[in-house]
Amino acid sequence: MDVALGVLVLVSVVCACSALGHKLNVSVPLLLVLIGVAGSFLPFVPRVELNPEVVLVGLLPPLLYAAALRTSLFDFGSNRRAISLLSVGYVVFGTIAVGFVVWWLFPEIPLAAAIALGAVLAPPDAVAATAIARKVGMPRRIVSILEGESLVNDATALVLLRAAIAALSGTVSAVEIGAGFALAAGGGLVVGLAAAYVLTQLRRRIRNVAINTSTSLIAPLVAYLPAEAIHASGVLAVVVTGLIMGTKAPSMPNGAARLSQRSNWDTVQFLLENSVFLLIGLQVRTIIDGVQGDSLGAGRIWAGCAVILLAVLLLRPVWVFPATYLPRLIPAVRRKDPSPPWTYPAIISWAGMRGVVTLAAALVLPEDLEHRPVLILAALVVVGGTLTLQGFTLPALVRLLGVPGPDKREDALNQASLVQLATDAGLERLQELRTEHDPPEVMTMLKRRTQERGLAAWERLGRPSSEAATPSQRYAQLRLAMLEAERSKVLELRRGGRYAHEVLSEVLERLDIEESILDASLEDLELDDAGGGEGLAARSGGCVHLDEAPEATVPAGAFCADCLREGTTTVHLRMCLACGNVGCCDSSPATHATRHFHSTGHPAMRSAEPGEEWRWCYEDQLLG
Repeated sequence: MDVALGVLVLVSVVCACSALGHKLNVSVPLLLVLIGVAGSFLPFVPRVELNPEVVLVGLLPPLLYAAALRTSLFDFGSNRRAISLLSVGYVVFGTIAVGFVVWWLFPEIPLAAAIALGAVLAPPDAVAATAIARKVGMPRRIVSILEGESLVNDATALVLLRAAIAALSGTVSAVEIGAGFALAAGGGLVVGLAAAYVLTQLRRRIRNVAINTSTSLIAPLVAYLPAEAIHASGVLAVVVTGLIMGTKAPSMPNGAARLSQRSNWDTVQFLLENSVFLLIGLQVRTIIDGVQGDSLGAGRIWAGCAVILLAVLLLRPVWVFPATYLPRLIPAVRRKDPSPPWTYPAIISWAGMRGVVTLAAALVLPEDLEHRPVLILAALVVVGGTLTLQGFTLPALVRLLGVPGPDKREDALNQASLVQLATDAGLERLQELRTEHDPPEVMTMLKRRTQERGLAAWERLGRPSSEAATPSQRYAQLRLAMLEAERSKVLELRRGGRYAHEVLSEVLERLDIEESILDASLEDLELDDAGGGEGLAARSGGCVHLDEAPEATVPAGAFCADCLREGTTTVHLRMCLACGNVGCCDSSPATHATRHFHSTGHPAMRSAEPGEEWRWCYEDQLLG
């Protein structure tokens, strides 16, 4: 009962604080830490002693797997040099540097123990880094580097920690450390690849949604446990498995299983991620009480912990800036990857929050180690200090340095282009499959439903939220009202007892699926009116029509003359780059821009909406 009550309270506090944080626009992780700290000193809250095995086996694998599922393997590969320098180079550098600082502050502590603490403190935490990065809205490349670093650096740190603990009871040579590192990395990679292969083959063959989803939920342990059994890195095995499964999942059959997996992992990640921060705060009183009466003295202990925190904060930029710019002194590296502005390494330097893995690793230190509570307190101070100092100030630093986050207009534009290309591929396949015996009304319905998705994506551009809803939005609003009435009628019939429960449940489930799709289409993109759509990603392949099209300025007060003459509704204006004709997009009833292309053959047009400079080629179906 005590365990059940504890879990109930933990989940309830996490949900309440998350809702409060979103409502007040306060960082949820930091709010949970503060709530946990306050709770640890309340007399009616029992002492919470974190079991390192629970964290390292029960929390860390699913958290890393969930983060890896969301991480692009392609982005990971394109940033592999930066990720390697941080997840391996910085961890080794930080372990040694912090270790010697600890030994200098507390000579009574063995050097091996000080190095062990350095390994504990070196890696920024995966949970803390990704949670804060998503909240801040950093440039995508910075987020990719931080996520990649935090996925791999725990493996490096745990290998170094094992070597340091082994050195406490004897001597460990550099060769043994190197061999252990090679086994951890190589074994973790092999086990991760094998686990991903086995799980992929299984999930391809399992059609039952519940079983397929359950297979996904056990994936972290399927990778972690065999790797740890051969003394390889279970953390690395989980990351490799998650990266591959996240990349392979979209190409697997069974869309219902993919939706179920995404929904379930969102829930698991939410509960574990936020529980971790609450547990950090709840540890405070227990750890502080542990150092009472230590022979080093309270003043010296707290001063030393503050110096260790300062060292952790300063050592990261000492490594990050040279690691960013020194490799680019090589001409081949510089040509392939030009130097970023100094603001990028500055943000990466300050995004070094530590989390629950640091505390759990500190608790792994041998029980008989002299001054062990002091080392654990130092870990707590670094975790709390980095979460507070860096977590609270990182958003302000990003704004102060003027580093722009992802351009939502550009995202919406590229999404519309991508949906358009996918729609064209679907219609092309339809033409290949259709036969003379197919009913014309079926072909018309398929084309209309396919085209509506692409049109809805284009409608989101250049339409301030203050104006009337676009056709797709209005359709969604009206259909949602209809669904509400349909659900009410089904529930009314259910009360009458005339229909079987299974029949009613299936009908309600279908209504829920359609409602979830419509809800997604009504999500507000919150596009800025100023700018956007100018900095397009390089298009795939060249387009001679866009390259040869003249530059053209949209006249003030541009409007669709054809809409005005015919009395039709205008949705998103476009201007022909050859003759300057202004027409409306295909979401409007008369599709005047496309009609103009078909009648004149002029292939290139540009957006005529305020703040948009993107161009489109009808002939090649490309953005420019």
